[in-house]
Amino acid sequence: MNTRYDNTRQHILDSGKGLIAGKGFSSVGLNEILKTAGVPKGSFYHYFESKEQFGQALLQDHFAGYLERIDELSRDPAASGRERLERYWQRWMDAQSDGCNAQKCLVVKLSAEVADLSDAMRITLRDGTEQIVARLAALVEAGVADASLPPLEPRETAQTLYQLWLGASLLGKLHRNRASLENAMAFTRKMLTP
Repeated sequence: MNTRYDNTRQHILDSGKGLIAGKGFSSVGLNEILKTAGVPKGSFYHYFESKEQFGQALLQDHFAGYLERIDELSRDPAASGRERLERYWQRWMDAQSDGCNAQKCLVVKLSAEVADLSDAMRITLRDGTEQIVARLAALVEAGVADASLPPLEPRETAQTLYQLWLGASLLGKLHRNRASLENAMAFTRKMLTP
């Protein structure tokens, strides 16, 4: 595979991610992405057939990196399942409450916006979040197995907590403070206490 192709494509994705995370998908025009990336329109269309396909690729790229970070937590043999889950939620809290004006997480930023605009992007978001929940369920299962967590149903617990944190992140953005995230953390710790 051509290295230059991969680097240019990735550069366009990286340039667009910051813009879209800050302003939203609909508010960022193709010209703004091109200007920020410093590439001509022809280069964009060499890699992406449309802005929608770019958005889908952006989400796929986001999930690939995000899932790898969860997998890194899973590979820590010294930490209990509970410790790994707490690290995950603490990372979420730190990322989402550090300047709530510009969301770091594209899932939080784009879920409501693109669900009705693009079926392809909606499906990418749906599938990506399902993969996150599956990995969180595996962490819950590990915690139940090592007795660092109470006997919880892994899938249901992971789904409930993920939904809680998505909602808390949205409320944090609305209120421009971290109170909802702190509440989510307090509830999560109670739920995970053996």
